[in-house]
Amino acid sequence: MVTKVPPRPTPARRALRLLLATGLAAGSLVVVPGPAQAEDEKSGGTTLTVAVSQSIDSLSPFLAQKLTSTSIHRLAYEYLTNYDPKDAHTIPGLATSWKPSPDKLTWTYTIRKDSTWSDGRPATAEDAAWTFNKMMTDPNAATANGSFTANFAQVTAPDPETLVIRLKKPQATMTALDVPIVPKHVWEKVTDFSKFNNDKEFPIVGNGPFVITDFKVDQYIKLKPNKKFWRGAPKFDELVFKYYKDGDAAVAALQKGEVSFVPNLTPAQAAALKTQKNIKVNDAPGRRFYALATNPGAKARDGKTFGNGHKALLDPEVRKALFLAVDRATLVDKVFQGHAVEGEGYIPPRFGSYFWKPEGAQKRAYDPARAEQVLDAAGYRKNAAGKRLGKDGKPLDFRILCHATDPNDKAVGKYLQEWWGKLGIGLKVECLDSVSDPWVKGDYDLAFDGWSVNPDPDYVLSIHTCGTLPATPKDSGATDNFICDNEFDGLYAQQAVEYDAAKRADLVKRMQSRLYDTGYMNVMAYPNALEAYRTDRIRSITTMPEAAGNLWGQDGYWSWWSAVPAARAEDSGSGSSAGVAVGIGAAVVVVLGLGAFLGLRRRSTADDRE
Repeated sequence: MVTKVPPRPTPARRALRLLLATGLAAGSLVVVPGPAQAEDEKSGGTTLTVAVSQSIDSLSPFLAQKLTSTSIHRLAYEYLTNYDPKDAHTIPGLATSWKPSPDKLTWTYTIRKDSTWSDGRPATAEDAAWTFNKMMTDPNAATANGSFTANFAQVTAPDPETLVIRLKKPQATMTALDVPIVPKHVWEKVTDFSKFNNDKEFPIVGNGPFVITDFKVDQYIKLKPNKKFWRGAPKFDELVFKYYKDGDAAVAALQKGEVSFVPNLTPAQAAALKTQKNIKVNDAPGRRFYALATNPGAKARDGKTFGNGHKALLDPEVRKALFLAVDRATLVDKVFQGHAVEGEGYIPPRFGSYFWKPEGAQKRAYDPARAEQVLDAAGYRKNAAGKRLGKDGKPLDFRILCHATDPNDKAVGKYLQEWWGKLGIGLKVECLDSVSDPWVKGDYDLAFDGWSVNPDPDYVLSIHTCGTLPATPKDSGATDNFICDNEFDGLYAQQAVEYDAAKRADLVKRMQSRLYDTGYMNVMAYPNALEAYRTDRIRSITTMPEAAGNLWGQDGYWSWWSAVPAARAEDSGSGSSAGVAVGIGAAVVVVLGLGAFLGLRRRSTADDRE
């Protein structure tokens, strides 16, 4: 590809002309790196930098629940099993095989011989047994993933290659235990799992494809390849997740080559990036849902209530009316600009066997006139000023927690203010850098909510069960929204022990139906994975599913483990380069800082998967 030559030669170009005049005759190869490659050469290797907008809640696998944190743990630790990037079926991880007993109450896993902790020690069945036993015996260690081990009766490691898990009753998630296995010899020294965030000593010992080497709160987290990883080391020399509070700043960094990948784009950002040279936009069905959550009355397992949620939202008729006044189609069209699917059920359509949506009279379609009728019939009348009054005679004014880093929250908030305002209901949109503090304290009325769903939906269903409520108001729990419903819990218990795939799918759909009817969650959309990366930094990378899937937040480590750097100076014949190669022969002369003009340039491309 030939570009225009600037009208006045720069010193760098004059240097190149001199090299071309002398070097070609001598049979030399002149390599002109682009801006991204130049940065790599300064650091002595290839670096893949990913922009993220979500803070790390903890580097402890026992505490972490946010997507950024759990995504990093998938890179640093192996799970017993993994998910195939093609279609998400279960494949070996730390375990090479597994077998249930005839009554399915005892599961035996064969642990691979070739998995090594990054400090050189072998990873064994004893590490896995210790991890699960710690979760079974220490409530603080069960904070993030306790639902997976709540039904375990005993876990043993009779030898280094055999793990045996005995269950209290059958459990359908035994080939989808999304629990990072940690090294016993490191973690057995921890005294208080509720306070240990695993962020003081580096490198952090793990057995995944990457090793965590450094971390600064709300700045970055750095990882290096685990050269001993059994599946093979990653191709990049370093992986960096860099925090950006502002999405536009992250996009600008991508355009300048300061980062290689940006997730969670707005439609406007994606449209602008599609026209940019050396940038690939990935737009594919996502694994997340985007929802409105109402405070159902925050409470703990000891029965004590807390928080300051609005009492009117405890009335199902109020929740019903609010949701009848939400136009999902408009949100998909105007906010997501078509890069989403209208939401209803809890599980996104990507997971076909579990996908559910309401039909007939159960469906709460957009109907503001009916919403008015519901409120009138329930006794919430308007005063002379048009304000809807609560049972206490005070105007109905609600608050909604909004993520300051998510432009979708702000945009949807404006629509809700308009739609609910016509009902006579006020809404204050409270956008915070971190919504966690008021959320866990129950100090909210409504909140914008969303989760990434795994191929096995057990976890995202479990966070609405009574057992995930905090033990006391002072404790933390795995609950998403303080929902505790006996009918939902009963269905959850049934699906957890159902091995028949069709029967379990039916139970999962019934759970979604019940959650829909309670009105505590209103799923508004299933957003696409809208993300972009630099093709002059990343030659190829694997989406999940491979046919049309996401790169960020995968059920596995496939994207970053598989990423291949665009060809460096020493590479030849690949057809992909972050810079320019001109000349003949073996001698190499590198000219830095000439990426701006690129007289003769081969542009790298990624595989056209999306």
